Amino acid sequence: MTTPHTDADPQDRTHRSPAGIVGGVLLLAIVGWLGIDALVTGHGRTPWLALAGMILVVPLIVAFTLRPAVYANPDRLRIRNPFRIVVLPWGEIAALRSGYSNEVLTTAGAKFQLWAIPVSLRARKKAARREARATAETGNAGGGRSGAFGRSAGFGLGGGAVQGGSTRAESDQVMADLRELLEDQGQTESAQGEITVRWAYEVIAPVVAGAVLLAILLATG
Repeated sequence: MTTPHTDADPQDRTHRSPAGIVGGVLLLAIVGWLGIDALVTGHGRTPWLALAGMILVVPLIVAFTLRPAVYANPDRLRIRNPFRIVVLPWGEIAALRSGYSNEVLTTAGAKFQLWAIPVSLRARKKAARREARATAETGNAGGGRSGAFGRSAGFGLGGGAVQGGSTRAESDQVMADLRELLEDQGQTESAQGEITVRWAYEVIAPVVAGAVLLAILLATG
């Protein structure tokens, strides 16, 4: 979910959803296959309807699956959601909240959802089971042996699993990393500034065009 990003800022870290990317690619492949087949072999109004449908659907698929990303560096958090790009200096962020979705709360009271870091309740349950298992193994190892050898065995069986690697769900670990950045950088001079929000007209325009064309075709049919 986390990869280095060098397009906008060498210090950026990019967070995206692998499941969203895979799902988007599969959906685009299905839409492309069906749409191209209709364009090539369709008769009458079918090719036009297929074209309008593709103009409408393809940007939406890209917007909700491939597009979402979160870029973080020591100065600011940049959120690329389906239809907006939000740039938030750390000094303007009040909190990062995780519930059924991951959200950013600003000092002015605004709220922005992090589409690129979806919450997985299943992953949270698996992480909780791993943590419980690691805790149980640590307790068993510590209680079954004593002395230096017992402490070593306890670290190897249980402590290493907890200390050497996180038992959190991946999205929760990303949010924890972002909270650490907020805590460390929130008061620095370089992390101050204004929040900017830009609508993604490169996504909105083709969606509107496809919807209008499809509506005209259906109305005149």
